[in-house]
Amino acid sequence: MIAGAAEAIDELLAPRLEESAAAWLARARAEIAQGVDDSRHASRISLASRYAPRGAANPSAAEVARAGKELEGWNPERWTVLELVRAALVLARSDLEAPSFSAAFEEFFRYADEGELCALYRCLPLLPDPERFAPRAAEGCRSNMRSVFEAVATDNPYPARYFDDIAWHQLVMKALFVEAPLWRVVGLDSRLSPELARMALDYVEERRSAGRPIPPELWLCLGPHGGERGLAALEREVEAGDLRGRRGAILGLMRAGAKDRLERLEGTVEKEEYPELRDTLTQALAGKVDQSAFAKIAVSE
Repeated sequence: MIAGAAEAIDELLAPRLEESAAAWLARARAEIAQGVDDSRHASRISLASRYAPRGAANPSAAEVARAGKELEGWNPERWTVLELVRAALVLARSDLEAPSFSAAFEEFFRYADEGELCALYRCLPLLPDPERFAPRAAEGCRSNMRSVFEAVATDNPYPARYFDDIAWHQLVMKALFVEAPLWRVVGLDSRLSPELARMALDYVEERRSAGRPIPPELWLCLGPHGGERGLAALEREVEAGDLRGRRGAILGLMRAGAKDRLERLEGTVEKEEYPELRDTLTQALAGKVDQSAFAKIAVSE
């Protein structure tokens, strides 16, 4: 188990659980730590919904930072209180490093409902020897339930660390297809590649052929790997895309190292009626173009 993970979860739960729920959790964890059969453990994970609230945990900035110190990329910002309780129950086992736990953990997924699946997938990077669960994480990315997919794909350092290139590319492209927040895919900037850029540009052409707008976060996928094909696609988007797409393409041009092309756009953009476009160009020319720079574009209407 990641050192400090259980303690960080405890600190998150302490102000968010009523006394009766905290007492139930303490009893359940003690029972699990002493050793229970797998079906009993699974039933405790399921039963947690009777005691823990389902609402968002809404951690403070300090609590998010604490989690990130325990494990780089771990972000409980979108966790629910119930998910935290279920994670605490998983981490309570004394055999987390043993093969017996691997088998038990896989069994938990067989009968889990949507909420339980989300909690289990969010636990993955906190477990010891987490690479052994890569096939299970990849299965989560194939889920038709968006909440389950996002539990694996976003705010979760697991995929970037342990997915092979094929699974990683599938995750990124699916995030585009289902309009999940791609900028929240931990480690995206560190795993850009010519192949991912090619796949993204193929998708651009498919969307344009169908007369559909380009998701602005798609331009995250290129970086310096799109070549002349990528630069041409970006410039076309800046010229003819919708507002969000144009803003994303401006950031994409700077990410591609095409500062000279952006500078040539300054006079044109200054005449635009949209202040957001001018602000994005200023931001890009200042070099503020990592994946978090797409947050405002992703959530704007």
